[in-house]
Amino acid sequence: MSRIALVDDDRNILTSVSMTLEAEGFEVETYNDGQAALDAFNKKLPDMAVLDIKMPRMDGMDLLQRLRQKTAMPVIFLTSKDDEIDEVLGLRMGADDYVKKPFSQRLLVERIRALLRRQEAVETNEVGDTEETKVIDRGDLRMDPLRHAVSWKGNDVSLTVTEFLLLQALAQRPGFVKSRDQLMDVAYDDQVYVDDRTIDSHIKRLRKKMRTADDSFSASETLYGIGYRYNED
Repeated sequence: MSRIALVDDDRNILTSVSMTLEAEGFEVETYNDGQAALDAFNKKLPDMAVLDIKMPRMDGMDLLQRLRQKTAMPVIFLTSKDDEIDEVLGLRMGADDYVKKPFSQRLLVERIRALLRRQEAVETNEVGDTEETKVIDRGDLRMDPLRHAVSWKGNDVSLTVTEFLLLQALAQRPGFVKSRDQLMDVAYDDQVYVDDRTIDSHIKRLRKKMRTADDSFSASETLYGIGYRYNED
């Protein structure tokens, strides 16, 4: 049973969403501010966190920043309906996905399931030898999907589930262009729609992380109006 942490200062959301998730078979922990959640996470991390952005004591952005210092567990942001800046900042800081308020609880459940499936796919050692599970060695890049491990020039790089899947899709076929639609199919289930800005934000965050290992990293190339490709040295 997967443990989902739900962090929001709206008690109605905590109550209704936790009831829905429990009915779907999840174990749910609820917190009404970021500091309370962080205190609990320091003792034991959940399998996934769903975070509101605007909260007292510690907001979702600050909480995510602290989480990303020690874990790549999946994180979904709950964002206000009209605040696109929150979405972009959240994705750039390392969130895997976002859902706008007011939201369909069924949509939230599907996005949670999609990310958990992808987390399991990159972490489990019980899957067969497929293209998605093979170790990738591309020059200075090494990716081990079964261990969710990435290194560049021997330096470890911590990626979220979504960032890992996007880099894997590009590195599997260096020199070939992947459109944004193709990358959406890699990172999200068919029933989950995301726009181009979401993929772009994940790629920007991915590049920023790779440049912490090597500030000259340039293997991921943008082809404006077309998509992205991985260039092997």
